[in-house]
Amino acid sequence: MPNKKLKEFLDRNTVPYISIKHPNAFTAQHVAARAHIPGKNMVKTVMIMIGDTMAMAILPATFYVDFNLLREMTGVSDVRLASEQEFKYMFPDCETGAMPPFGNLYNMDVYAAKVLTEDDMIAFNAGTHSEIIQMTYLDFARLVHPKVVKFAMH
Repeated sequence: MPNKKLKEFLDRNTVPYISIKHPNAFTAQHVAARAHIPGKNMVKTVMIMIGDTMAMAILPATFYVDFNLLREMTGVSDVRLASEQEFKYMFPDCETGAMPPFGNLYNMDVYAAKVLTEDDMIAFNAGTHSEIIQMTYLDFARLVHPKVVKFAMH
């Protein structure tokens, strides 16, 4: 079952979604393969520090974060990858590294790669390493209000 906080939020907002179970997988591309989802539609959540503030950067599994572009887009010179030690306790209802890209549920900003706006459907970890949620990008954007910027490279 998806993370309870996420499921309740989606249900309360009457958002249609599909929950897909798959064998345990720990990288976004591996999850995509196990769940039979195209890598470009599988969203990975990368925890970043923008100055002293934790945030989520979300992008397709087949892309990587260009930190120089992210610094330029945010206007902050100190942007870096957050360490697992810095964020693992922020998601007590999720397995480490399997947090869904709903920063609004955890009081943090979400930076979405502009390329995600080109997809009708996205899929993402549902709080575990064995289940994903698939839904429309438009519903996701309506609920999360991510800051859409260009920072992902293929």
